[in-house]
Amino acid sequence: MSESHPAEGKRPPADLAARLDGILAAAGRLIVRIPDERMDWKPPERDRTLRDLAFHLFRLGLAFADGMDMGRLPVSWLQAGAPPDIQDGPGVARYGALVRGRLSGWFEGAGPGEYTRVIDVPDGPLSGHDLLERTTRHAARHLRQLHALLQRLGIGPLDPLPDLDGLSLPPDLW
Repeated sequence: MSESHPAEGKRPPADLAARLDGILAAAGRLIVRIPDERMDWKPPERDRTLRDLAFHLFRLGLAFADGMDMGRLPVSWLQAGAPPDIQDGPGVARYGALVRGRLSGWFEGAGPGEYTRVIDVPDGPLSGHDLLERTTRHAARHLRQLHALLQRLGIGPLDPLPDLDGLSLPPDLW
């Protein structure tokens, strides 16, 4: 199956890649708005700090590229919190910029056959295309959460979220 003719109901990989980049860019703009003293705040809905939520959102993108390169995506890659040297919003945003650069290079070099490869993920094998779709949806869900949490903290005004239509997001945030 080529990139120009994805399976019925699936978005083309180029579209998903562009949407993932837009999601990561929006997350970078959000995370720099969080005051340092709020970075370790945990909302009651999640046992994850704002710093770790934003780091995880970016880590999803890196895990996709590394998983595609290695043929497997260990769950430990998705469970890692922000390292101790990333303390503030601008630090998380810099990490996010590095992830976006890595993804840009990966997508630039990927041929259509990359997306048919089967990748071993914790809940069973997925095609590269399905993994990209899942990664984009997962990142979008966390972007919605991060946006809502900043609103809850009174941080604003915030830019509108990028277009998330068609990503099959659940209606609830959590």
